[in-house]
This record gives sequence, structure tokens and C-alpha cells, in this order.
Amino acid sequence: MPRGSACPRRGFGHPLPRLDKSALLHAIVARLEAELALQTEAAHASRTEATDADSRAEGKFDMRGQSAAYLASGQARLATEIAEAVAAYRALPLRSFGPAEAIAVGALVTLAAGGRRSAYFLGPLRGGIDVEIDGVPVTVITAGSSLGRSLLGRRVGDTVSLPARHGPSLQTVTALA
Repeated sequence: MPRGSACPRRGFGHPLPRLDKSALLHAIVARLEAELALQTEAAHASRTEATDADSRAEGKFDMRGQSAAYLASGQARLATEIAEAVAAYRALPLRSFGPAEAIAVGALVTLAAGGRRSAYFLGPLRGGIDVEIDGVPVTVITAGSSLGRSLLGRRVGDTVSLPARHGPSLQTVTALA
């Protein structure tokens, strides 16, 4: 997969290579900008439908125009949230975290359990984005997520308990960048 593309989740039985955080940040911003363009276009289309003459109520129970207006409003609100996330990622300072430092926003964290390793980036907003950098899948999480709350303040060597299908899964913080 090319740098910064979407990727499936997968674990690693070997240490993860050192990732370029600048490339990671660029990939996250690119994904958010694509999402923003899509939401902005959808909001404009919904607004156009809401104000179109064909959407006027033909009876007292006809709600097409009103429904389209509600949809346009929600899509515009989502586009605003995504634009705020783009600005937050662009303003995020790329600092390096040492192995003795506590995990905070901007940290690239590697977790390991059962010989599998996963990489997570603790971002300021819009978690749930998956990108691939140099062949390594990275999931963006936020401090508001369950995993983000579990990781905040932890250090390399600390263990966190995460919910899993068959009961809690113990994950060890193996790297921090």
C-alpha cells in the first residue's frame, strides 16, 4: 500500500520499525481533508435539495424539504468539526517522546500482547482513522476514547487492560515516539 493509505488492522510478531511522524501527520491531515471535501459536498447537495421547488410540501404531512434541511444542517455541523480537526492536526507540534516519558497527545505508541504489536497515534480530535506509514498500520485514537484514557500517563513497560471479545486483554506499552 502507498504511504498514508487506508489499511486493515493487523498485528506484528516483530518490533515495529521507527515511523516518520511527519509522514504520519501528513497522512492523517490528507484523510481528514478528503472527508471534509466529501461532507462539504454532501451538505451543499442537501441544502440545494431543501430549497429546491420540488421539495416544497404538497400537503401538511409532506416533510421532504424539512428533512433535507435537517440533513444539510447536520452535515454542515460535521464538516465544521472535521475542519476544526484539520486545524488541530496542522497546529500539533511534532515532538519526540522518550521511553521514560508519559504518554500524551502527539505520542506514537506501540502496544504488544501475545507476540502481536499494534501502533496507535494519540491525536487531539477525530479518532478512529486508520492510515499506513511505511507498511505499518497506525490507528488514530483520542484521549476521549477508552484506549486513549487507558494510555494517558503510562510509560514504556506499563501494562493496560483492554476489553476484548473473550475477556480483558493485557497489552504492554513497548515503544513510545
